[in-house]
Amino acid sequence: MVDFWRFAMSDLRVNNTRGYLAEFLVARALGVDAQRVEWDDYDVLWDGLKIEVKSSAYLQAWAQRGPSQIRFTGLRGRSWGDITAGLAVEKTYKADVYVLSVLSTRDHASYDPLDVNAWQFFVLRREVLAKLNFDSLSLATTRGLTDPVVFADLADAVRAAALPTEHTD
Repeated sequence: MVDFWRFAMSDLRVNNTRGYLAEFLVARALGVDAQRVEWDDYDVLWDGLKIEVKSSAYLQAWAQRGPSQIRFTGLRGRSWGDITAGLAVEKTYKADVYVLSVLSTRDHASYDPLDVNAWQFFVLRREVLAKLNFDSLSLATTRGLTDPVVFADLADAVRAAALPTEHTD
């Protein structure tokens, strides 16, 4: 297993591997030990709450002219029905809560994706995204919707996002 990890996933700057790490960090912050399920409609299930995790970073595995722009893509997707129905026609927001994760390191010398203090987490309810009706969000738009939280506060932020909103007339 270690040889496979070295071969395929040892560089945590690679987008899909960093995404897996972000899912792992969110799961650990919530105390979830379940194994991830590829191609599920959400990444983490916590007390019946479906959580989608997206990640982005300034630094990539390839040579860059400058830091990457932070963008969270694939917020909506098409659900898989079954072998007969295939993919749904409509894209929808499939999770209850979205955790948008940013690995905020900007120089390769101090890059340590396992340092949870290098991550920022933005937690949004599905309803917030549905009102916008966007497939992706920039960091600026995300910051306009919510403030970042640190790893230690992530469980509380997800719990708060899961609470019903109060409507005042």
